[in-house]
Amino acid sequence: MYIHSIINIAYRMDQSTQNTQVVLSQKTFVENVKKWVVCDQQLKVIKDKSEQIRDMKHVLGVSICNYMIENQLSHNEIEITNGKLKVFEKKEYSPLTFSYIEQSLAKIIQDKSHVDYIMKHLKENREIKTSVDLKSIYKK
Repeated sequence: MYIHSIINIAYRMDQSTQNTQVVLSQKTFVENVKKWVVCDQQLKVIKDKSEQIRDMKHVLGVSICNYMIENQLSHNEIEITNGKLKVFEKKEYSPLTFSYIEQSLAKIIQDKSHVDYIMKHLKENREIKTSVDLKSIYKK
């Protein structure tokens, strides 16, 4: 990593009632960047492993549920070390998207211009929060 001509880096965090100014030396800045990169890499490894475990758990769960249902064990519980497993039905709702809202409004409001007005209002008046953060972009 090449960081030259940085003697002091100053930045301000301004949060409604709190103003903080931190001055970092070049050495501290470089060390912080290195630590951030290590953390970022570790999180990527953990995320990848977590996705693999989640996928395996899902496959196993489907298999266990199917077996319990096929063998009429759906009302039984399986005792495990720290609790129990039980088959249950869950409802999964689709996300509340702008297209869904628009389609639903069109079913109850006949005048398309009213639907368009409502949709425009919803889109233009959403709360927007901005913040500053770092993003890693790795070479492929």
